[in-house]
Amino acid sequence: MLVHSLILLLAAGALHVESFVSTHSALRTSTFTNNAQSLNKAASKLQALEMKLGDPDEPVVIIGVAADSGCGKSTFMRRLTNIFGGSSVGPLGGGFGNGGWETNTLVSDLTTVICLDDYHLNDRNGRKVSGRTALHTDEQKFDLMTEQLSALKRGESVMKPIYNHVNGTLDTPEEVKPTPIVIIEGLHPFVDERVRDLLDFTIYLDISDEIKFAWKIQRDMMERGHSLESIQASIEARKPDFDAYIAPQRAQADVVLQVLPTKLVPEDKEGKILRTRLIQKENVKNFETAYLFDEGSTINWIPCGRKLTCSFPGIKFAYGPDTYFDNEVSVLEMDGQFDNLQELIYVEGFLSNTGTKFYGELTQNILKLSDSPGSNNGTGFLQTVIALKLREIYEKITTSQAEAA
Repeated sequence: MLVHSLILLLAAGALHVESFVSTHSALRTSTFTNNAQSLNKAASKLQALEMKLGDPDEPVVIIGVAADSGCGKSTFMRRLTNIFGGSSVGPLGGGFGNGGWETNTLVSDLTTVICLDDYHLNDRNGRKVSGRTALHTDEQKFDLMTEQLSALKRGESVMKPIYNHVNGTLDTPEEVKPTPIVIIEGLHPFVDERVRDLLDFTIYLDISDEIKFAWKIQRDMMERGHSLESIQASIEARKPDFDAYIAPQRAQADVVLQVLPTKLVPEDKEGKILRTRLIQKENVKNFETAYLFDEGSTINWIPCGRKLTCSFPGIKFAYGPDTYFDNEVSVLEMDGQFDNLQELIYVEGFLSNTGTKFYGELTQNILKLSDSPGSNNGTGFLQTVIALKLREIYEKITTSQAEAA
């Protein structure tokens, strides 16, 4: 059964990490003294959740992830589905929707990830006629988006449209059945108030112009053969609509993951070294902010030394309170990258409220996707923290509903 598989996974992970940490006695080894008790509590919670999964009256938890194209949403979605687990993770219907068309929907036992591009009003040729970009809000079917997300939240199946990214056409709709967690990702998840009110938690991936340009050059110029001039023209053509319709959603997000140029190497212009910031809004329902050392304090920490191997330019962490769009926030920051991912467990020992079930789970989940982009820097590190916090939010919501029933 799903619960038993998850419990075994937790136990195996705890044992694996304990074996590694035994060679690092300075790390919080006392945490492992209560591992059995923690795993028993986790097992009880998971068993309660399993009983609720088959309940047709159980509302679906919906998460919204906003970002521009090329901002790493696909990698982030893999990290999310990896955290929630399940024996089957992949495209809906094995890669094709009803009628044999390519699907954008990713499913697992617990999660469904819906790409909001599927709710474009016009296909690629239609947008040439309208003269609007895909970023324009008038090019989205918000009425249908609201109707179908409301149905999924009620536990009902929907026939969702498909936007074919290969040829730019609107293909035959596919059936999407509700799972306990539905994640909507794309350009406009927080724009329409009706859609926003359906979301239980909101995330914005904020990539700076410098990094976005560097990433786009790497993808389009080196991998797709585009010219530098065409890449610059494409970015400039999209920027007015991005600034008007996409960027303002940052103010609506419960957490924002910023990716910025490093401060460790000022001359780095290619985005090889990154500085990432997890901006966490305070006083959000079912969410407790992650922190470094002492909650509410201001910390600047360079952990490189005997416990953590760092080649140039090293690693620097920071944490502290701030304001963001007039909201009180806590910011957790990492600049630089890890030489040895297994040593990340040293840093994990000084973090709190990360949503882990046992000491070392954060490191373990990053190691599972060590070949994915960003695993050795703050993007993978903080994306995994967000994924663990989402699991914690989901469990809080379902537990409170079970207690109220």
